[in-house]
Amino acid sequence: MFADDLLYQIALTRVPQIGDVHAKILVQTLQTASAVFRTSKRQLEKIEGIGTVRAAAIKSFSDFKKSEAEIAFIEKYQIKPLFFNSPDYPQRLLNCYDSPAMLYYRGNTSLSAEKIISIVGTRNNSEYGKQCCEQLVEDLKDHSILIVSGLAFGIDAIAHKASLRFGLPTVAVLAHGLDRIYPAQHKSLARQMLEQGGLLTDFISGQDPDKQNFPRRNRITAGICDALVVIESGIKGGSLITAELGNGYHKDVFAFPGRVTDPKSQGCINLIKQNKAVLISNAADLLQAMQWDDTRKMEKVKQRSLFVPVTKEAQQILDLFKTKTIITIDDIQLYAGLSSSSMASALLLLEMEGIIAAKPGKQYELL
Repeated sequence: MFADDLLYQIALTRVPQIGDVHAKILVQTLQTASAVFRTSKRQLEKIEGIGTVRAAAIKSFSDFKKSEAEIAFIEKYQIKPLFFNSPDYPQRLLNCYDSPAMLYYRGNTSLSAEKIISIVGTRNNSEYGKQCCEQLVEDLKDHSILIVSGLAFGIDAIAHKASLRFGLPTVAVLAHGLDRIYPAQHKSLARQMLEQGGLLTDFISGQDPDKQNFPRRNRITAGICDALVVIESGIKGGSLITAELGNGYHKDVFAFPGRVTDPKSQGCINLIKQNKAVLISNAADLLQAMQWDDTRKMEKVKQRSLFVPVTKEAQQILDLFKTKTIITIDDIQLYAGLSSSSMASALLLLEMEGIIAAKPGKQYELL
């Protein structure tokens, strides 16, 4: 059985005028979703960003039957509802201000895996794009990486199928409810993914794959990963929207180059020209850029731990450098679990000991 607050969590995501940002503000302020609906209109109006119109929308909302039906649906199909304060909610998404307040997930892999790569690209891929995608996934098979994409035709489906073939978990982010699969031709693929990954959406059942849903879906694809890879894209398209979102979320964005005369490569070429994506031609380039292939890095962290006396709080930060040599202040705040004052003191100590150095863009580098 699910917690009683689930009814109100689902309902809150359905209140007109209340988007994901406001839903999270309300729950962070009032502690629970049920408290939001119990709070007076006057008190709601005083909460930052809510005001008269949104407070009135909450107080006038009465359609809880749809939420009850959704709970019955998720119980029947063993779907995991993940409110943003759930411990199973994808941790990387918490760094994205507009991340979904509620997610619905069917699958058997962690959405906060140690390494996550999102792969996107055109629906009308060339043989070159197919080869790049398949080779990339094959060469990542020994690195315990979760592959995320969107289950669309083209590069998305190729990425999912290659992941299944080479034993990597793979998750599809959908632009509709979990009561259907779009495109329908990918139903068999989706069933296989439930055994080696999963299906993720922020839409309740009954929601069609409407055109306006796809940019909303793309923000999850961009926010849930460590690195975003674009493989073939025209001058416009959803892949470029996802890449822009990835840059906005401070993700590492990569793109495969193509022939300058090929329309399917123009999007990737422009991303590289505009310094919005790093050019890669294989998995080795990606692994090196992400510093996921350097065993010496782990030894460096171990040596620091053995020979440099640091506080418990500083060690918690130092442990984060086991997977990266450059970490943002946002990542430290999210994963170290320290108060602002403790974090500041620990960072200062590590800098003074010559273990890390501050970099532009609120980043820290392991020396």
